[in-house]
Amino acid sequence: MNVAMLLEMASATWPHDTAVVECSERVRRMNYGDLASWSAGGATVAAEQNADAILFVGVNGIAMPVALFAAARLGIPFVPLNYRLADDKLAELIAEFDRPLIIADEPGRIRSTGKTLTRQQWLDQVATAEPLEARDVDPESTAVLLYTSGTTSAPKAAVLRNRHLASYILGTVEFASAGPDQANLVSVPPYHIAAVANLLSNVYAGRRLVYLDRFDPEAWLDMADAEGVTHAMLVPTMLSRICDYLVEYDQKAPPVVSMSYGGARMPVSVLEQALEAFPNTGFVNAYGLTETASTIALLGPDDHRAAFATDDPAVRARLGSVGRPVPGVTICVFDENDVECAPYVRGELRVRGPQVSGEYRGKGSLLSSDGWFHTRDLAYLDDAGYVFVEGRMDDTIIRGGENLAPAEIEEVIVANPSVMDAGVVGVEDAEWGQRIVAHVVTYPGMSLTENEVKDWVRARLRSSKTPDGVVFRDELPRTDTGKLMRRLM
Repeated sequence: MNVAMLLEMASATWPHDTAVVECSERVRRMNYGDLASWSAGGATVAAEQNADAILFVGVNGIAMPVALFAAARLGIPFVPLNYRLADDKLAELIAEFDRPLIIADEPGRIRSTGKTLTRQQWLDQVATAEPLEARDVDPESTAVLLYTSGTTSAPKAAVLRNRHLASYILGTVEFASAGPDQANLVSVPPYHIAAVANLLSNVYAGRRLVYLDRFDPEAWLDMADAEGVTHAMLVPTMLSRICDYLVEYDQKAPPVVSMSYGGARMPVSVLEQALEAFPNTGFVNAYGLTETASTIALLGPDDHRAAFATDDPAVRARLGSVGRPVPGVTICVFDENDVECAPYVRGELRVRGPQVSGEYRGKGSLLSSDGWFHTRDLAYLDDAGYVFVEGRMDDTIIRGGENLAPAEIEEVIVANPSVMDAGVVGVEDAEWGQRIVAHVVTYPGMSLTENEVKDWVRARLRSSKTPDGVVFRDELPRTDTGKLMRRLM
């Protein structure tokens, strides 16, 4: 099985049903039959250029799935790049390819000897090109190259082969399982694994994809109503902004059936707000990594509502978990001696399964000899197998010989009604090894003092986890998916 076959199955089953809706300056629609034929034409365009990859430097829209499936049909990598990168950083990534075909919103920014087309030029060419005949594509060939967010180091290109992505889809999605009126609203950027996974899974399920080119809470709510959206995927910062907008403008939430979130840690206070704002929505926490071809653990709707309604602290705590492993995936937590940790004991989260890549371009596979991918995420399991991820192990603060997870302290600070955002880092200290510094963003019109932040944390956590210093900021450095870039703090 390869990625191209997913679209072939869908287009053969419901060729006249709408596959993609683009919501930008105007609304455009494409059915499954046209998506398949235009992608086949795109493969011809890329083949005529002798392209070794199709690079996509733009926002969400019809051009993106056409490009991904064109690359899949030809058997070359699809490479979505962060269009928000500075020109020199973007040029460095593009220079890694010898003969790229580049699709860009702003072609003037592109420095490359490869062919560059605007999104409209790309669509014009693929619509009239002779479709490339289907060919056998090796499941071992690279389907997608995705650059990691680089929150702690320089971005690396994760290699997702056809077999990794196909394994994820076949293991988690039932073919043709979506109803005729289902629509999924996608606002995460194309260069994030969630965008790739959403495209493939919804095409395979037969669910209409609605693309919002840039996220805005008002635009998101308007599009959810206009398109009858039943499903959506958001990162935590997006969900928080939507909930704030509903409160500020006294609006009711649209009747979304299912809403998944991921990409960054979800503060429990934001999740509780969302469960109240969307009382009839089933929430899904989808935890995954670029290197694992998307989701490896899920906290489903029943888990959310059970945890939200209970007085049992152990069950209530699961709102802060990422759920349990998806089919075909094994997750374990190991200590520094490679011994599997008992429940509630923290260590490194490791994962293995057929969808797990753990490979970087130019660096090879980082899987251990027995197939484990070392995520470098600090985590623990409870006695029912629910996974709790507390952040990157590199983020751990060692204060006076005690290991402290910044995420735990951030969770408490964000629960303060005056706090919009918070980030905690360790700073070198001659006496303690490291001291705790909290960076805090308050809501407009709200104010806090350093002592008030410290007292708030001290009342809820033991004194060793109380920040030694507090810095008030207008905003924190985060990626588009909400991950905190601690190295920039």
